[in-house]
Amino acid sequence: MSIDAATAITTGQTSLGIELGSTRIKACLIGPDHEVLATGSHEWENQFVDRLWTYSEEAIWSGLQASIAALKSEVASTHGVALTQVGALGFSAMMHGYLAFDAEGTLLTPFRTWRNTNTEAAAGALTEELGFNFPLRWSASHVFQAIIDEEPHVADLDFFTTLAGYVHWKVTGQKVLGVGDASGMFPIDPTTHDYDATMLARFKELVAERRPGMDITAMLPKSLVAGADAGSLTSEGALLLDPTGELQAGAPVAPPEGDAGTGMVATNAVAPRTGNISAGTSIFAMVVLEHSLDSVHEELDIVTTPGGDLVAMVHCNNGASELGTWASVFTEFATAMGVEGGSDAVFGALFKAALEGEADGGGLLAYNYLSGEPITGMAEGRPLFVRTPGSRLNLANFMRTQLYGAFGTLSLGMKVLHEEGVKLDSMFAHGGMFRTAGVAQRLLAAAINAPVSVGDTASEGGAWGIAVLAEYLRKGGDTGLGEYLNDSVFAGATLDTVAPDAADVAGYDAWLAQYRAGLAIERAATEAIN
Repeated sequence: MSIDAATAITTGQTSLGIELGSTRIKACLIGPDHEVLATGSHEWENQFVDRLWTYSEEAIWSGLQASIAALKSEVASTHGVALTQVGALGFSAMMHGYLAFDAEGTLLTPFRTWRNTNTEAAAGALTEELGFNFPLRWSASHVFQAIIDEEPHVADLDFFTTLAGYVHWKVTGQKVLGVGDASGMFPIDPTTHDYDATMLARFKELVAERRPGMDITAMLPKSLVAGADAGSLTSEGALLLDPTGELQAGAPVAPPEGDAGTGMVATNAVAPRTGNISAGTSIFAMVVLEHSLDSVHEELDIVTTPGGDLVAMVHCNNGASELGTWASVFTEFATAMGVEGGSDAVFGALFKAALEGEADGGGLLAYNYLSGEPITGMAEGRPLFVRTPGSRLNLANFMRTQLYGAFGTLSLGMKVLHEEGVKLDSMFAHGGMFRTAGVAQRLLAAAINAPVSVGDTASEGGAWGIAVLAEYLRKGGDTGLGEYLNDSVFAGATLDTVAPDAADVAGYDAWLAQYRAGLAIERAATEAIN
């Protein structure tokens, strides 16, 4: 029997998901039927300090508190009750990166995010020695680079984790990670759902060669599958989230996950031959594999679903940020002209204009590289818009090219999967850029030459996904995650699927050929402009 929202909230029959994305921290409260009851968010931005991308500890906690406060306010205004308890909760965040602590729990060096590309020597050495692709942003690459560089903090290193793992640890006392997030720190064995024992032993040897006596394997968080016991919200943790003291302690907390894993949950893409694309500050595709790939590819990460199944991940550091910057410029222009409607109306108008553009973008090129892009070999990035005297510059072509640019690097990585013979029955997309119906979805279908589906939860994204994982835990986690999603979450879901248009595909392929050739311009810009 279903219950009303107010009763669910006051009796704790809810689950709370909080995701720390690159530009927004979002809290999402759901009821027992997985419907969204309220949301709250807080905008934040990374800082480029000493040539490294970071967020401060203060920004992490003030942002979490602001998002919880906004959520509580919406609960009160919408449902007329106070939010003082939840049935379960969970945290997800941008994957990878490096948060290093000493034995007292003190942060030893500023948080190094996934955007940093200073780990080339470490990632290359680990890839060669372990026969497995270690991307630059992986936590193992970060810690090994610090060891190679003999950074002073390494002498006091006792524990390192991801952003989601850090928040979870502070509010529960448990040094654990969901297996999906753990797979972005170090390779996972799909049979044990734990770190690969053979590779971990070799990693320990490599570290000991440089730091005798250091047991790097003891410094990793424990890996847990979805639905596992990952601790509960402590009194101290509740106050960290809600300094008013109104939020009660005691709720079970789901294993903390990465944004890739919660994106898979939010799009019901955890079964083999399914996949999802998450578009935000970064953009990445996740394709659940039927078996291991034949070769090691630098373009692909091999990670896992929150249930522990192998996933090929095409991760691009640069997603929709540059698109958002251009939209802000047009919003300023609209305001200067006295046009009302705000940024959402501007986004909608710009996106719809893209559909009127020429299939090949009219000879225009856009590179959204705010930071380095390993797939194309760029250590740093310079956002560029490029045209020739003969290019056809108008609003429609400009916006189509900006959207193509957001998908450019991703489509290069997806071609590697096609060459490996990976089969894909369905691809789901989520993220704010898909709120304008039928635009980014259609052009993405052309970029990957596969049908793309968008569901009702597309714009809620990972915050809803981690809330669902918390609800999965609250309800026992007894069935398999895929079965639970199919039968309990998405059984009545409405999906809008767009197949690739032949003319769009041909036009995009022509544009991509120019995009590849124009990478020389991007490379020259990074060398010439500091």
